[in-house]
Amino acid sequence: MCFARVLNVTLLIATVASLSLVLGAQSLPKAPGAEIFALTPEPGDFTEPSVAVNPNNPRQVVAVFQDNVHASYSEDTGRTWKAAEGVAPPNYRVSGDVSTTFDNQGHAFVCYIAFDKLGTFNYWAHGATRNGIFVRRSLDGGKTWEANHFPVAEQPTQPGIPFEDKPYIVADTSNSKYAGSLYVGWTRWRIADSQIVLSRSTDDGKTWSTPVEIDRHPGLPRDDNGAAEGFDGAVGPDGRLYATWSQDDDIFLTISKDGGKTFSRARPIIHTAPIMFAIQTLDRANGFPQIAIDPHSQKLFVTWSDYRNGDLDIWCSTSTDGGKKWSEAVRVNNDPVHDGADQFFQWLAVDPVDGVASVVFYDRRGDPTGRSQTVTLARSTDGGQTFQNYAWTSEPFEVHDVFFGDYSGLAAYGGRVYGAWTEQPPTPPEPEKKAEEKKVEKKPQSSAEPETSKSEKTEEAKPRRGTVVKLGVADFNGTSASH
Repeated sequence: MCFARVLNVTLLIATVASLSLVLGAQSLPKAPGAEIFALTPEPGDFTEPSVAVNPNNPRQVVAVFQDNVHASYSEDTGRTWKAAEGVAPPNYRVSGDVSTTFDNQGHAFVCYIAFDKLGTFNYWAHGATRNGIFVRRSLDGGKTWEANHFPVAEQPTQPGIPFEDKPYIVADTSNSKYAGSLYVGWTRWRIADSQIVLSRSTDDGKTWSTPVEIDRHPGLPRDDNGAAEGFDGAVGPDGRLYATWSQDDDIFLTISKDGGKTFSRARPIIHTAPIMFAIQTLDRANGFPQIAIDPHSQKLFVTWSDYRNGDLDIWCSTSTDGGKKWSEAVRVNNDPVHDGADQFFQWLAVDPVDGVASVVFYDRRGDPTGRSQTVTLARSTDGGQTFQNYAWTSEPFEVHDVFFGDYSGLAAYGGRVYGAWTEQPPTPPEPEKKAEEKKVEKKPQSSAEPETSKSEKTEEAKPRRGTVVKLGVADFNGTSASH
């Protein structure tokens, strides 16, 4: 009996301790001034958002998302949002993989891929048909978009063409001699390998240079571990372009000092666990890196996610010498290590006004079963040494039977932070039949009566399944970010 009592007490203490960890992990402070907006009124095939603030007029904010290309805009620092029209290309069946930025003239850009059909599963160059990468401009802060888009790289249907994929657009808003330059980097899938290539524009996005390969060596040809994938870039105050991506369980960095004409030899700067991984309820997930720079200190930040601790965590490393040396990885999410909770699909932004680094990510610390998530905003005011976590949303949601995308979006300016992400709303229950309908017996069908086809039957409209795009705003100074 004594042994049993001791065992019961021990189990009780362990249970209380475990419960305390779970409750402690869930009790994140709410992001200050948090507001959440639904950019899509009804569920659909909406994923992979990106968001940007106009540095010339921070009241203007643009959010873009797929599928196909969509854009929403705000003219009052994210307090109200409206949908823009005419953003998707009319001459392709599919468009997506969107990103957005503002240039130094205050023009907004959306960058996207467009194609008619994919090649072989995860082997996109095999059987590829016409496809390409394009940009479209808005000269009024995202309200209206020009009718014509400009090709960055376009492949006509013919044997052996590559498939252009996962582009991201970067603008030089510095005061350097390369100010106004635009850069698009992406993965070029070929039959035999994958490359990271980059094109630049010096005429406000109207024409683009021949793409140049900037990786150290090509990656594997499938959309899986071993590929060269996940391009992101940042421009410093001197006009230097820093480009990162993932390959061979490493994050690679290359630098251009001449406006994207030539690049340093790409080198691995951070070793990671495999960057593509399985996660409950999702078809796929990845930890592709992002890079950003504090224009005042010129400190570089890189974030990514991997499972070196068993469960997925968000990580950050920094460099104070232009990318030569990088700090030890700092864990961005602050739940207990090895607690089994996954954090994933992070995105990074550094506020150009105050230099604060922010990271948004999905967070499963509140679900012991590891299936549902909320959205967390992490913020570092000490140059990436530590991160405070805030609850941007509090209602958990599950994802099932939908494509959930590959990334989220984040932007910050003057203490206001804008995050864009995908959610799957709960499926409404089927409407209950009335009591009298339940009592009606099915009439036996005579052999002389033709069977009614499904298409001829009148069916009740079923609730639409799918995803929605949400836009979150947080304010860390309680003041407007406008001039």
